[in-house]
Amino acid sequence: MRIAPLRASLAAASFALIAGLSSFAAGQTAGAPGALQVAIKNFDFHPMAVIVPVGGSVTWTNHDGEPHTVTSVDGSFRSEALDEDDTYTFKFTKPGVYQYICTIHPKMRATVTVR
Repeated sequence: MRIAPLRASLAAASFALIAGLSSFAAGQTAGAPGALQVAIKNFDFHPMAVIVPVGGSVTWTNHDGEPHTVTSVDGSFRSEALDEDDTYTFKFTKPGVYQYICTIHPKMRATVTVR
Protein backbone atom coordinates (compact mmCIF):
# COMPACT_ATOMS: atom_id res chain seq x y z
CA MET A 1 0.00 0.00 0.00
CA ARG A 2 1.34 3.42 -0.93
CA ILE A 3 1.19 5.95 1.91
CA ALA A 4 1.88 9.15 -0.11
CA PRO A 5 -1.27 8.92 -2.32
CA LEU A 6 -3.35 8.11 0.75
CA ARG A 7 -1.98 11.16 2.60
CA ALA A 8 -2.68 13.40 -0.42
CA SER A 9 -6.22 12.02 -0.61
CA LEU A 10 -6.81 12.62 3.09
CA ALA A 11 -5.40 16.14 2.85
CA ALA A 12 -7.73 16.98 -0.07
CA ALA A 13 -10.72 15.55 1.80
CA SER A 14 -9.81 17.52 4.94
CA PHE A 15 -9.51 20.75 2.93
CA ALA A 16 -12.92 20.15 1.30
CA LEU A 17 -14.50 19.47 4.69
CA ILE A 18 -12.99 22.61 6.26
CA ALA A 19 -14.08 24.73 3.28
CA GLY A 20 -17.60 23.33 3.53
CA LEU A 21 -17.80 23.95 7.27
CA SER A 22 -16.51 27.51 6.81
CA SER A 23 -19.23 28.19 4.25
CA PHE A 24 -21.86 26.70 6.54
CA ALA A 25 -20.65 28.77 9.50
CA ALA A 26 -20.86 31.92 7.38
CA GLY A 27 -24.45 31.10 6.50
CA GLN A 28 -23.90 30.04 2.90
CA THR A 29 -26.35 27.62 1.40
CA ALA A 30 -24.99 24.52 -0.28
CA GLY A 31 -24.81 24.71 -4.04
CA ALA A 32 -25.36 28.47 -4.21
CA PRO A 33 -22.00 30.26 -4.11
CA GLY A 34 -22.34 33.84 -2.98
CA ALA A 35 -25.97 33.38 -1.83
CA LEU A 36 -26.51 33.54 1.91
CA GLN A 37 -29.56 32.96 4.07
CA VAL A 38 -30.28 34.95 7.22
CA ALA A 39 -33.13 33.88 9.46
CA ILE A 40 -35.10 36.41 11.48
CA LYS A 41 -36.26 34.63 14.62
CA ASN A 42 -36.74 35.41 18.27
CA PHE A 43 -36.32 39.12 17.48
CA ASP A 44 -32.78 38.62 16.17
CA PHE A 45 -30.89 38.06 12.90
CA HIS A 46 -29.24 34.62 12.60
CA PRO A 47 -26.34 34.75 11.89
CA MET A 48 -25.66 38.31 13.00
CA ALA A 49 -22.59 38.69 10.77
CA VAL A 50 -22.17 37.26 7.27
CA ILE A 51 -19.58 37.62 4.53
CA VAL A 52 -20.58 37.68 0.87
CA PRO A 53 -18.50 38.25 -2.27
CA VAL A 54 -19.12 41.28 -4.50
CA GLY A 55 -22.09 40.31 -6.68
CA GLY A 56 -23.43 37.92 -4.05
CA SER A 57 -26.82 38.22 -2.43
CA VAL A 58 -28.40 37.73 0.96
CA THR A 59 -31.95 36.53 1.53
CA TRP A 60 -33.62 37.25 4.85
CA THR A 61 -36.63 35.17 5.96
CA ASN A 62 -38.86 36.26 8.83
CA HIS A 63 -39.71 33.31 11.08
CA ASP A 64 -41.32 35.45 13.80
CA GLY A 65 -45.03 36.08 14.18
CA GLU A 66 -44.28 39.82 14.26
CA PRO A 67 -43.28 41.95 11.25
CA HIS A 68 -39.65 43.00 10.81
CA THR A 69 -37.66 45.08 8.32
CA VAL A 70 -34.15 44.75 6.95
CA THR A 71 -32.77 48.28 6.63
CA SER A 72 -29.15 49.33 6.13
CA VAL A 73 -27.91 52.10 8.37
CA ASP A 74 -26.42 53.92 5.35
CA GLY A 75 -29.61 53.69 3.25
CA SER A 76 -28.20 51.21 0.70
CA PHE A 77 -31.13 48.81 1.06
CA ARG A 78 -34.49 48.68 2.77
CA SER A 79 -37.19 46.05 2.84
CA GLU A 80 -40.87 46.56 3.38
CA ALA A 81 -42.25 45.12 6.62
CA LEU A 82 -41.85 41.35 6.36
CA ASP A 83 -44.65 39.27 7.82
CA GLU A 84 -44.07 35.70 8.98
CA ASP A 85 -42.42 33.58 6.23
CA ASP A 86 -41.88 36.63 3.96
CA THR A 87 -38.43 37.04 2.39
CA TYR A 88 -36.29 39.91 1.17
CA THR A 89 -33.24 39.53 -1.07
CA PHE A 90 -30.56 42.11 -1.81
CA LYS A 91 -27.62 41.77 -4.22
CA PHE A 92 -24.42 43.46 -3.03
CA THR A 93 -22.44 45.09 -5.86
CA LYS A 94 -19.89 47.12 -3.86
CA PRO A 95 -17.40 45.97 -1.23
CA GLY A 96 -17.77 47.25 2.30
CA VAL A 97 -19.33 46.60 5.68
CA TYR A 98 -23.08 47.15 5.76
CA GLN A 99 -24.70 47.52 9.16
CA TYR A 100 -28.44 46.95 9.21
CA ILE A 101 -31.34 47.00 11.64
CA CYS A 102 -35.02 46.26 11.92
CA THR A 103 -36.63 49.72 11.95
CA ILE A 104 -39.61 48.36 13.90
CA HIS A 105 -37.32 46.86 16.57
CA PRO A 106 -34.09 48.95 16.40
CA LYS A 107 -32.28 46.78 18.96
CA MET A 108 -32.11 44.11 16.24
CA ARG A 109 -28.74 44.77 14.56
CA ALA A 110 -26.39 42.82 12.30
CA THR A 111 -23.79 43.25 9.54
CA VAL A 112 -23.01 42.07 6.02
CA THR A 113 -19.37 42.28 4.92
CA VAL A 114 -18.88 42.34 1.16
CA ARG A 115 -15.42 41.44 -0.16
